[in-house]
Amino acid sequence: MLRIAIGTKNKAKVEAIQKGFREHYADNYFECLKTESNVNEQPFSDQETIEGALNRAKNVLRMSDCEVGIGLEGGVTETLYGMFLCNWGALVDRNGNEIIAGGARISLPAEIAKELKAGRELGPIMEEFTNRSDIRQNDGAVGVFTNGAVTRDEMFLHVVQLLIGQWKYRKQLEG
Repeated sequence: MLRIAIGTKNKAKVEAIQKGFREHYADNYFECLKTESNVNEQPFSDQETIEGALNRAKNVLRMSDCEVGIGLEGGVTETLYGMFLCNWGALVDRNGNEIIAGGARISLPAEIAKELKAGRELGPIMEEFTNRSDIRQNDGAVGVFTNGAVTRDEMFLHVVQLLIGQWKYRKQLEG
């Protein structure tokens, strides 16, 4: 049985991780623990978002007796073409492997970017924008701005699949 420690209790992230591992491994045990990202509540660059994901994965592995720790982090990043959503994931294991993968990006409307630049966090902004609660636990900003074509758990599932694929490849090389 593969024991996986999940560095969050966020419903969308947990669903993505569980679905990703179930597609690759028949027998899994999942332990969900609230962990710290050790970055700002609203990561504001790829670098900060990667650090948050990696910190969550390392922290949850330390907190559990699982073989694998997974951390997922959503953030935003500024480009010449505006502000974009970004999302990153990290997988760490007891053999010292640290694997990182990133996912889809979409541009944010100027009014959302303005609020973020003023120091606000995306989750509360989106709740006000949509007049709905728990956006980050469900569709996420990506689900809102793609009109449901891609939801937050689907976006993170892609990242999880990239992590698992790289991990399986490295395990093959290790023999």
